[in-house]
Amino acid sequence: MAKNKYSLTEPKIQKWIKEGRGKGRGRDYKPWLTVRDLPSRGRSHRVFGHKSQRTHHLFSDLELAIFLILEWQSDIVEIREQFPLQRELTLEIAAECGIRHSAVAGVEQYLSSDFLVDSSSKSLPRFALQAKRSEDLITEQHGCASP
Repeated sequence: MAKNKYSLTEPKIQKWIKEGRGKGRGRDYKPWLTVRDLPSRGRSHRVFGHKSQRTHHLFSDLELAIFLILEWQSDIVEIREQFPLQRELTLEIAAECGIRHSAVAGVEQYLSSDFLVDSSSKSLPRFALQAKRSEDLITEQHGCASP
């Protein structure tokens, strides 16, 4: 299969929002992206989660490994994969940092976190994870100061 550049049109974004993608909890959660929506650089996986009682959509072996570690941690309550970030907020952050927000054909794209995780830990009740190999990270410095 040829790898096409991934982008969403505004009508498709609105359709996905109407479908409830990126919404719900537990077995009712619908990921923003599924393995059918875009090609993966490596192997993609659809894995049943026992905590959520639903199929999770994972885009790499690294995401699968992280998912399995989270799934077996007793303090992890919920794992939501391909969780969409608020587009208005990511646009604002990009502007503050002086970096270009992802846009294709004039359509500002939604960014997503690989995992949004809820835990029973009082010190870290919710956290987001990105599953990226070190060679895939950009080393270029941007003007945005860390908090």
